[in-house]
Amino acid sequence: MPSTESSCKRCHSALEAEDLRCTVCALPTPERARGPEGLVKARVTRCGTCGAAVAYSVEAQAPRCAYCTSVMHTETQADPVDQADRFVPFTVDPETARKALQTFLGNGGFFRPSDLASTAAIDSLKPLWWPAWAFDAQAVVTWTADTNEGARRSDWAPHAGESQFVLRDILVSASRGLTLKETTGLAPAYDLSQAAAGQQGPAEAQVELFDVTRSGARRQILAAVQAEARAHIARTEFAGRRHRNLNVAVVLSGLKTGHFELPAYVLAYRYRHKLYRVVVHGQQAGCVLGDRPVSGVKVVLTVFAGLLLAALLLRLFS
Repeated sequence: MPSTESSCKRCHSALEAEDLRCTVCALPTPERARGPEGLVKARVTRCGTCGAAVAYSVEAQAPRCAYCTSVMHTETQADPVDQADRFVPFTVDPETARKALQTFLGNGGFFRPSDLASTAAIDSLKPLWWPAWAFDAQAVVTWTADTNEGARRSDWAPHAGESQFVLRDILVSASRGLTLKETTGLAPAYDLSQAAAGQQGPAEAQVELFDVTRSGARRQILAAVQAEARAHIARTEFAGRRHRNLNVAVVLSGLKTGHFELPAYVLAYRYRHKLYRVVVHGQQAGCVLGDRPVSGVKVVLTVFAGLLLAALLLRLFS
């Protein structure tokens, strides 16, 4: 994680440049002397359909959105925006991304059209970096839950406890172009240790910008801490036991965040005049997320076969 500028005077948690209050104890931060150069005014190209914003480029006039192919417009943001500290490099090239799409289309299962892989045509392939926060956190978690331990004649017995744990490099999406399902599927496969200050990838790769307020970012990160805390308690406290009604309360003792840009390919393919979107991981070609059509004929035949089988069984046993 990159170093921060100062620490809170009350709880000594790390503070970032634009923090107005301490993330842990909410103490207002002292005003910093900042000249005009301290504010980052970003000129961006923004999609009017999905809202994604990418870094402005003079060479790209009225470019199309890498996420939904809509025409984008330029705007200038006067408010300070978060900037990426590190770029995770592409290790998958465009040709490998195309092959990953073909494999994805060919492994759709029984209910997919049989000619999907051979008939689908790639409409576009866009390499890009999408933004995310990576955070480290130290936390104390108090919890309550019902478990089957000590229940005796009852099915459940109440339990409570306290636990301390540390989170490392937990990613929280700051992308507006990718869905939560897509970023959740992509995030675990990135190797943040390879991140560098410069961009390493296809020359035409676009960079999506951080486009969320700092207060909104903190809410997302704290929600992620809560979710990780629940998973931590369920994994460590209830191994081999049934539980229900798990409630957790988290007290942070430290939170450090970094700003990363993560590589991916967004591909659009056309099948029978309809467009579908697929996202290929920029470092793991086997990680592919997206849409595939369903064969209506196979669904109807399966339903008909099920009804016919049910009718035969009913006749045999009636």
